[in-house]
Amino acid sequence: MGSRVELFEQIRRDRDREGLSIRGLAERHGVHRRAVRQALVSPVPPAKRSPSSRPAPRLGAYRALIDAWLEADREAPRKQRHTAKRIWRRLVDEHGADVAETTVRDYVRARKRAMGWPIGEVFIPQVHAPGVLAEVDWGEAQIELAGVATSVHLFLMRASFSGAAFCQASLVETQRAFLELHVEAFEWFGGVFEQIRFDNLGSAVKQVLRGRRRVETDRFIALRSHYLFCSQFTTPGIQGAHEKGGVEGEVGRFRRNHLVPVPAVADLANSTRGCWRAARRTCAGRSSGVARRSARHGLRSARGCARCPARRSTRPRPRRRAWTRSRWSRSARTATRSRSRSPG
Repeated sequence: MGSRVELFEQIRRDRDREGLSIRGLAERHGVHRRAVRQALVSPVPPAKRSPSSRPAPRLGAYRALIDAWLEADREAPRKQRHTAKRIWRRLVDEHGADVAETTVRDYVRARKRAMGWPIGEVFIPQVHAPGVLAEVDWGEAQIELAGVATSVHLFLMRASFSGAAFCQASLVETQRAFLELHVEAFEWFGGVFEQIRFDNLGSAVKQVLRGRRRVETDRFIALRSHYLFCSQFTTPGIQGAHEKGGVEGEVGRFRRNHLVPVPAVADLANSTRGCWRAARRTCAGRSSGVARRSARHGLRSARGCARCPARRSTRPRPRRRAWTRSRWSRSARTATRSRSRSPG
């Protein structure tokens, strides 16, 4: 359905070319006869009248008091300020006001905007089906490698349904490591997710276009074509972090649980084996709802419940193995496995 201006244009065109009556035009376009008359008078629809607010007389005597409370909240601690419900409760309990809570909410919302209070964003809980969606992100951590303070990069792939996460440390954050670690993650999960969500990292995206459209790199497209998963990219900037908050939080959870205090190791392999064992103990001892849901579905759910056949997460067939290994095969020299299976 087009805009109201386009509707007026079609009404005027039918009137001019077919000579239809006002009733006939109203029936053809499914509008009131009043709208047809407006279209015949002018090609521009009339401006909508802004609704006039009702006076709310029962609140009138308390408006100054509410304004004073909101103004005093500027000096109060952030977590101890009046909410609209608390204001309504005080009006009823302390002043005997006979006013509806919705009336108070509407007035407080309008006054906070007029006073320049920041308007909080609304977040909707996400619900995911097993094996459908995973999130991928890079993180950073500090370790002491052979007596030298070293910064390592953490590759994480997290199952959105169960919360199970694959984590592997790498000394580099190159495109080759990015592609190789996807292969390692698919092998660990035992399958391939239908959709994987990324931020706009350069290993996968060459150019960010309008909306959700992206110009992706050829090697990333080849990997996606081989495993046949769908890629999703978040909104650029800080807003996009909320679209894959699960893996964002998983980066910090892994650092806090397995890299505190800063580990001193001779090589990455020894350190990450210990982290893997600790992650398995943590997973077994968790009592969250996600952990119970993963246990109810068995090992596949605990490992993300990837529903695609496991053969698609393994190495390509022998006739293509040499070509694949040159592009994204396992590289033990540049990345050492650190698997973290956590449903939390």
